[in-house]
Amino acid sequence: MSPKIQVFAVSVLGIALLGSGQAAVAKGCLKGAAVGAVAGHVAGHHAVLGAAAGCAVGHHMAKKKQQELQQQQQQQPKEQPKPQPPPPSPATVV
Repeated sequence: MSPKIQVFAVSVLGIALLGSGQAAVAKGCLKGAAVGAVAGHVAGHHAVLGAAAGCAVGHHMAKKKQQELQQQQQQQPKEQPKPQPPPPSPATVV
């Protein structure tokens, strides 16, 4: 596959992911894409490929973190709210 076709395919994939309108797709994707683009550029001017890979990795890591948080919340016992003491009775003036 020629490099031009790869860049085009990755660009189309990235646009499709960002344009899908799902907030879950964007979670972690933007941060990962930024890091991946920089890494790809430094590794040989492959910023677009790095951004696409970073987006996928970032999304995966964000999803994994969210699942871990949900598991921790399910394992923690729910605390019962402490009962409020009754309000003090008004002092009677004699």
